[in-house]
Amino acid sequence: MLKEIRNLIAFLTIIPVGMDPDCLTDAAKYMPLFPAVGAFIGFLAGLFAWLLLHVLPPLVAGILTLGCILVITGLHHTDGLLDFGDGIMYQGSPEKKIQIMHDQQMGTGGLTLGLITILTTALGIAGLNMSIVIQSLIVAEVSAKLAMVIGAWAGKSAHKGMNTYFVDAMHGRHRNLRLIFALAISLSVAIPLLWIAGFTAVTVGLVADLVMVGVSNRHFRGVTGDVMGAMNELTRMASLI
Repeated sequence: MLKEIRNLIAFLTIIPVGMDPDCLTDAAKYMPLFPAVGAFIGFLAGLFAWLLLHVLPPLVAGILTLGCILVITGLHHTDGLLDFGDGIMYQGSPEKKIQIMHDQQMGTGGLTLGLITILTTALGIAGLNMSIVIQSLIVAEVSAKLAMVIGAWAGKSAHKGMNTYFVDAMHGRHRNLRLIFALAISLSVAIPLLWIAGFTAVTVGLVADLVMVGVSNRHFRGVTGDVMGAMNELTRMASLI
């Protein structure tokens, strides 16, 4: 089990815990544990924010804290957010939209969605009271990682790729139990830390996830790895709001 947990951390972060050839399959198999890794990331970011708020204005602390989160996660999900923005703005067939998302060039749709999400998230962090900043960032990251679990559970694979591992894993045996397990982890973290606010943050994130699945089905006829990355970023923002 230690190997699988190490692979989960290696997949979701740039923390040098070591990665082996089974990283992708282990990450998909143990996807319901994503929120637990999110809690760890949120704790690191929250501690960073708490220290910054002692010496810097809230707005600067919020921007730098978001930068810390994006660095810890290797900017992988941010890249998906930008590609998602380009894909949904392109007028064409689902196949062409997916092709646009795989393009190395960033378009206006990606730039606009990225700016709105990053600015709103940074301002959301800046608006947190110092007394609950650690708890809030833990809950926000738990919700962000739960988003990818929801996306894999509720969506279907739009094309053969990395997303297929996760969609297949969440559509196999005991798919509902796997979802319930992820939800139980999320709520068992969020409610003790922030009570009603924690429950609300996770619920808002859940609603945002289901909306994104619907948008993705409409534009791409399923979810992709970029869509899951975008879910992570947009759900973090929604939870912070």
